[in-house]
Amino acid sequence: QVHLVESGGGLVQAGDSLRLSCAASFGTFSRYTVAWFRQPPGKEREFVAVMKWSSSTTEYPDSVKGRFTISRDNDKNTAYLQMNSLKPEDTAVYYCAGRIWGSGSQSPGDYNYWGQGTAVTVSS
Repeated sequence: QVHLVESGGGLVQAGDSLRLSCAASFGTFSRYTVAWFRQPPGKEREFVAVMKWSSSTTEYPDSVKGRFTISRDNDKNTAYLQMNSLKPEDTAVYYCAGRIWGSGSQSPGDYNYWGQGTAVTVSS
């Protein structure tokens, strides 16, 4: 059974940085495309970042481009989301997701595996 566990969320002020981690239980982590999504209070889940398994190609929406960076350490079975220059509108529960051999999809429905989420609150 595949497990993803996020950590690193918390309460920060606008302009601060946070690094989220996503630890995976599966041994072939390098075969998985990994993505981050977030769900702001009262809103739908939205795409934040993705790193494709094969080429480590990354994609971001305009709302976080230049501020957020996705990375991975396949030896540690862990993905990361570095978030800089945080804004109050970044407040959300952040989820990591995985799909084996998958393309860099921005759609939550394309991912098979999800973590439980970690909450990020950015105060103004």
